[in-house]
Amino acid sequence: MSLVIQSAFLPADDPERSLAFYRDGLGFEVRLDVGYGDMRWITVGPPGQPQTSIVLHPPGVDPGLNDQERQTIAEMMAKGCYAGIILGATDLQETYEKLAASGAEVVQEPFDQPFGVRDCAFRDPAGNLIRINQLT
Repeated sequence: MSLVIQSAFLPADDPERSLAFYRDGLGFEVRLDVGYGDMRWITVGPPGQPQTSIVLHPPGVDPGLNDQERQTIAEMMAKGCYAGIILGATDLQETYEKLAASGAEVVQEPFDQPFGVRDCAFRDPAGNLIRINQLT
């Protein structure tokens, strides 16, 4: 038996700014761009890895949420503490420089963590924390 992580979901409240971050900044390819009313679900992923994707979705659209819960999600996104993901890069410094040059919000420059990982961190336009680890 083999399992892979196929999709992770991150909220995105401004699809165009999210596309600029993931497509233009990180170099991900757009695999799906689905609209429904004024909402969009955009699936992106790294080239050459068709089995792994990130689905950028409108926040708080779950019909099971009430207005107070939607407000809580919006407040947590504004603080940058609602969602995140860890990516891996074969050249962390190059990835950092490219993403920083795109105007992305830098949270942490490349740094050797005391637990043995070299990483950097950004916030995407929706406030999601994007950590990037150096692959060994």
